Amino acid sequence: MTTPPVSRLETVMGTVVTIDVYPSSAATSAHRALIARQIQRACDILHQADEIFSTWRLDSPVSRLRRGEITADDAPAEVPDVIAACAAARELSGGWFDPWAMPGGFDPTGYVKGWAAQRALTVLASTDEIAGAMVNAAGDIACSGALPTGQPFRVGIADPAAPRRLAAIVELTGAVATSGSYERGPHLIDPHSGRPAALAASASVTGPDLGLADALATGLAVAGPGGLAFVEAIAGYAGLTIGFDGTRQSTPGFPFAR
Repeated sequence: MTTPPVSRLETVMGTVVTIDVYPSSAATSAHRALIARQIQRACDILHQADEIFSTWRLDSPVSRLRRGEITADDAPAEVPDVIAACAAARELSGGWFDPWAMPGGFDPTGYVKGWAAQRALTVLASTDEIAGAMVNAAGDIACSGALPTGQPFRVGIADPAAPRRLAAIVELTGAVATSGSYERGPHLIDPHSGRPAALAASASVTGPDLGLADALATGLAVAGPGGLAFVEAIAGYAGLTIGFDGTRQSTPGFPFAR
């Protein structure tokens, strides 16, 4: 009999984050108590990221940085780390992902949600009694291990024309992030024009790290199918775009489920 998962739902970073942990078949009740504590640690990481990086909190270090009240050196150590990662993602995406081009100044939202979820997953992946774990931050998903049966995780990608319907299913061994304007409206910014724009109805990127996948998916949604080249150039990452007419284009290594 398959061991049921231990699940937790948190409202954090302006969205709903779901954590599902699958104990190994040998896990005892004591192990499940340990797993519950690890889940709490993962949730604490998510809330700490919200406190530091939320642009909705007027007193957050990032909000103060955007207003020029502090410098990165005055902020918590996580802020310079995220700034460096965002600069790297900007370069890897050919400038299509650019937190410095956002209205109001530096806004790492397109990276930091995935970054925080990946950090939360790291806590869970380090626990021997866990066969597999998944952190789902509003559809941006990081996972480790597998189901107790040994089967890999499978994740659906919504059809942007009908979000209750699936456009594709991914066999996931790391992370997948999807970006588009079909749920939140025209919020994606073309860093080259400074205006809302997107050349794909949705864009998904898979890879080993959800923070980078999140940033690349944001840039890919704005760039459209032409942006698949910058995704394909990064080892371990793959991309999929779905056009406004439903046309799908992907890199050769995109992990569609059979």
